[in-house]
This record gives sequence, C-alpha cells and structure tokens, in this order.
Amino acid sequence: MKKFLKEFKEFALKGNVMDLAIGVIIGAAFGNIVTAFTEDIINPFIAGIGGADFGFRIPIYGGQYILLGDFLTAIINFIIMAFCIFLMMKAVNKLMSIGKKKEEAAPSTKPCPFCKTDIHIEATRCPHCTSVLEEK
Repeated sequence: MKKFLKEFKEFALKGNVMDLAIGVIIGAAFGNIVTAFTEDIINPFIAGIGGADFGFRIPIYGGQYILLGDFLTAIINFIIMAFCIFLMMKAVNKLMSIGKKKEEAAPSTKPCPFCKTDIHIEATRCPHCTSVLEEK
C-alpha cells in the first residue's frame, strides 16, 4: 500500500498534472465570468437593440419546453470562450518564442570553387569536374 501511495504522490505532483489542475480551475472560473457576461450584458443589449428575447421557449407536449434562449446563450458563451482562449494561446506562444533563437541548420552543401556546382560539405573532390578541393 505504501508503494501505491508513493506512486500516486509522484504522479499527482508532476508538473503536467498540477498545470492541468490549475488550468481546469481557472477555466471553470473564467467560464462563469463569460456566462455572467453573456447573460447579464450581451443578451439584454441584443434584446434592447433588436427586440429579441433570449428567454423564449418552444412548447412541446406535456407542458415541457425547448429552451431555445438558453441554447443560444450557450453558443454565445462558447464563441466568446473559444475566442478568448485563442487570444491567450497566441500571447503565450509569442512569449515563449521571444527567448528562443532560431537555429540555422548547418549547411550540407558547398559550391565547388571551379565549376560552381553544389557538392557535399565533406567532399574532397568535386564529382562533376573532378577538381581536388582544398581542405579548410
């Protein structure tokens, strides 16, 4: 049992698992903010401009309703969340790339000084004109 608990502790305290947990908590809080923003600001604004009511329901049998307004609100929430996540990921990727230098690939060919064709970088003789190349 001790070995099992030790393995679980190592797993749970890994950086990726902790990052994921923090992301889920922040995502849930952010989702609540976006939901409140949509329901309390965007929906009344749209209803005031266009006269649309996002609280409308479509009656079906037995006194049940399809809550179309709630569905539209969820779609608006999703679009706002997806756009915000897109912007955050663009910012994070830009920040991550600032410190990195682009590594230039080492050249694999060089020009022959005699015939000007490309030859392998380690070649000592040109395969095209058979000239002996100088060692550098």
